[in-house]
Amino acid sequence: MVRKRPQQYRVYRVGGSVRDELLGRPDADRDHVVVGATPELMIASGFRPVGRDFPVFLHPDTHEEYALARTERKHGRGYRGFEFFASPDVTLLEDLGRRDLTINAMARGDDGVLVDPFGGVDDLAGRVLRHVSPAFAEDPLRVLRVARFAARFGFTVAPETEELMRAIVASGELATLSPERVWQELAKGLCEAHPSRLLATLRECGALAALLPEVDALYGAAQPPQQQPEEAGPGVYVALALDWSAAMDFGLASRYAILAHDLGHAQAEAGALPRPRGREQASARLAERMSARLRVPQECADVARLTARWHGAIQSAADLRPAACLDLFMQTDALRRPERFAAVLNAAAAIACSRPGASPHHAPGDVLREALEVVKSVDAGAVAGRAAAANLQPGVRTAGRDSANAIALAVRAARLTALRAWRRARSAS
Repeated sequence: MVRKRPQQYRVYRVGGSVRDELLGRPDADRDHVVVGATPELMIASGFRPVGRDFPVFLHPDTHEEYALARTERKHGRGYRGFEFFASPDVTLLEDLGRRDLTINAMARGDDGVLVDPFGGVDDLAGRVLRHVSPAFAEDPLRVLRVARFAARFGFTVAPETEELMRAIVASGELATLSPERVWQELAKGLCEAHPSRLLATLRECGALAALLPEVDALYGAAQPPQQQPEEAGPGVYVALALDWSAAMDFGLASRYAILAHDLGHAQAEAGALPRPRGREQASARLAERMSARLRVPQECADVARLTARWHGAIQSAADLRPAACLDLFMQTDALRRPERFAAVLNAAAAIACSRPGASPHHAPGDVLREALEVVKSVDAGAVAGRAAAANLQPGVRTAGRDSANAIALAVRAARLTALRAWRRARSAS
């Protein structure tokens, strides 16, 4: 419970919760700014200090964050190169003036009055992302934040803000961002409602080439004329697939896999595209390299690598022979990691179904899910037991490695027999 304030100070709800309230969206996080207080006053009022870089406190009952009004000053390179100044003399206007975008620089007082000194309401109505002040250019992380907000709301970037974003890219300060911070913003953007806007916004200011050169190269890669116009590259299809995956509410691993699934395409020259399997292997290697550079979580990295390598085989599931189908399951470890394989199938579905004129239903996924159940229905333990027992018969006993191979071959043969029977029954129906 908040105790009686030792002296008067003013509290404002700020930032995203005010913005989302005006947009009619649920506000998950409610942040507050306190004007006219000191850390000692906040503690005396029952708040618990948690801020490391500047004074932030948790409300004793709601656990919402309350930060002292503050200003900032750039003193070095990168997004960490700032000094923060919190004082009872810092005004609400000064605090709001250090924020990134006008739509995030609004406040609502305890009396319900909206404070909008930079035109955030008008920019919400105009669906525009606009910087608050020239200080925007001091923080390279804001390039990614703007792209993320574009992906969330589908808003456009104001021309003057885009110009500042280009200046940040040209300064080379994006290189000061840690891989973890870049990935965090990219992951959030990929999980928004319009992930294609993330790529478009980064590309328009040159940040995509600086941060994800493998993806940026897709927009200039050649494509056979029968598949799409010469002037468009496979990056267009990546964007379409990402938005399709968002509409289907697929998880982050699938969305990242879509982003990385065809990176090898950019290595091809016009009219001399490599064989599909060679392109897929190149894509898998590039996906691994990009994942390592960004320090992507292992689950996302694995789904991206497997999608890059196997999405072509997945799309041809109806024509795969039983042996090739079983090899696909074994190479992707689908039997032991069904959730991961499901994420790969989701990525493949988005890649295929988002193409213009394609069916919204991914039939290859149905085929493979059905085939996987057939393989799982084989009692591998029982097959292995029979193979081991046969090995103990007089005159047929083999060495350990040979015995293990014999068991593995027996299990594989049983699974292939089941797949062949399933395939025949499916063809007959």
